[in-house]
Parts: sequence; structure tokens; C-alpha cells
Amino acid sequence: MNTVTTKNRMQLYQKDWGKRHPAVFSHRPTDRLATTTLLSIVAIAAMAFSVTAAAPTGIKNVVLVHGAFADGSGWEAVAKILEKDGYTVSVAQPPETSYAEDVKYTRAAIDAMNGPVVLVGHSYGGSIITEAGNDPKVSALVYIAAFALDDGESCASIEQALPQASKAFKADSNGNWWIEQEHFAADFAADVPQAVSHFMAQSQVPISTDSFTHKVTTPAWKAKPSWYMVATADRSINPDQERMMAKRANAKTVEVNASHVAYMSHPKETAKLIEQAATSAPVHQ
Repeated sequence: MNTVTTKNRMQLYQKDWGKRHPAVFSHRPTDRLATTTLLSIVAIAAMAFSVTAAAPTGIKNVVLVHGAFADGSGWEAVAKILEKDGYTVSVAQPPETSYAEDVKYTRAAIDAMNGPVVLVGHSYGGSIITEAGNDPKVSALVYIAAFALDDGESCASIEQALPQASKAFKADSNGNWWIEQEHFAADFAADVPQAVSHFMAQSQVPISTDSFTHKVTTPAWKAKPSWYMVATADRSINPDQERMMAKRANAKTVEVNASHVAYMSHPKETAKLIEQAATSAPVHQ
């Protein structure tokens, strides 16, 4: 690693200039003025070189994947922060009609990116990125209160092993699952504005039984680095189950005092975690 400091660079520049332009370093008043001006230019050039050399490269593409009962619009605040910080963001819109379809829509968003990707999933979206993350473009996985499933597991099996607090999940006659509207805010989005949680309840996207019960076969987190955000006040996935999944995935983990929609109530913390993954994960071309 190059450990030359800005001060060292300035001295080297000055020495080089002295050899190539000896008249510049004379003691005449007019030449001293010229010397001061040139040294200022040299200092600025050296500082600019230092800043350029220190700039992180990292991964600049992020794909955000929503979970059950929601759509991609909930990622808006996080997407804006990431975009402001120089990232290219895509918000995938898996329809939640089947696990295969949801993975397909996510892979399409990954394939549309020009270069390596940080793949982020919330809730059921974690199940999606666990398979879709095997795409060669994906360099890192970020789980936000999400299902980081192992081989042979489904969202349903995880919730049966350690049940969530909510009892408001109900199936309809078509095999789709909903959250009862009167319990949506308390059980899913307790720490966002009431008007927001109310509309989310009205506009919720039901998840198919196939999506919820499909078993993962090739967990990408076994081959790629992972990050995890535990929502300690989560009533939709048991926080202890989140901790277990994060630990076995060897994920770099943070905890926030948040409801299930931690990415909406804590967008700054969520974006920070994603950016940590982007700047520290090894890049897969």
C-alpha cells in the first residue's frame, strides 16, 4: 500500500520543480512571488492526488427487494439516500404469485444492472434473495428483518419453529395470505406514521401459499458475504429467529428498535448497512 503522505508529495514536487526550474527558487522579490504561486499550485495538485487515491471503489449497484404484503414503494426513502450517495438503485417488483416468479423478477432486475450488485431483501424478500443471490453479478447480500433460509427451509417452516407474535395472518379461498387490516399497523408497521400504515393495509399485496411454503435449495449466503438488520420489536418475524438466521449466515449484524418495516422507519440506518456491504464486499464481475 502507498503510504506517502500529502506533505511528502509536496516536498517531492518541490524538489522536482527545483531541479527542472532552478530560476524559480531564486531570492529576487519577483521570483519569490512566482515561487509562492507555483508552490500553491503544487500543494493543490498534491492534495487533489491524495483525495483521488483515497476514494473508495466498491460496488455501485443496489437492487432492493420488497417482502410479503408490501410493494417496492416502501423503499423510497432508502433509495433516495443511496442515490444521493452515488449508487445506482433498482427496486424489484416481485408479484408474490409464486416463488419461481418472484425469483425471476428479481433476477431480471439484477441482470439489468451494469456491474456487480448488492442485493437487499426485506422479510419474504430475504427468501427471494437467498436464491436469486446466486447470480454471478451479486457480490453481497443484505437482509432487513428477513428470511435468510437454509437448504430445505421455507418461510412457513421458520415461523412454525419459532412463531411470530402476530396472529393476524389469514388465508383466503384462493390460497393467498393477507394481514387483517385492523391489525396491520400494530403487527407490521407500528413505527411509521398512522396514515402510512393505514394505506399500506389497504394496498397490501397478498402472498401466495407457494411463495410462503417453497423450500430454498441453494442458499447464496453460504458462498457470499452477508449483512443483517434485526428489528427488535418485530411482530411478523420473531426477533430471536432473525438473530439465529443472521448468526448461522455469519452475517455482520446490527439491531434497531423497530417494527417489521425497519427499512421504512429507519431508512438512514438501513442505507448505512447497505453502503457498508457495498464498500467492503469483494467484487464479483
